[in-house]
Amino acid sequence: MRVLLGIILGVFLTIGFAYVYDASTARPSDPAAQTSVEQRPMVNWDVVSRNWQGWSLGVRNTWNKLAAR
Repeated sequence: MRVLLGIILGVFLTIGFAYVYDASTARPSDPAAQTSVEQRPMVNWDVVSRNWQGWSLGVRNTWNKLAAR
């Protein structure tokens, strides 16, 4: 049980630190000016948001189907 809790905590900490790092990294206002790897964010948060919304919608629909039985 401790191992599972540690894995879940590690995943949340990793995602949280990546988000904080991306939010605190200064980016140029012109996206075309991003030529070096250091200026790009580590994670494309728009894609993460879209995937999360799709996953949560699927879970919600599955739950509603199970609850309707």
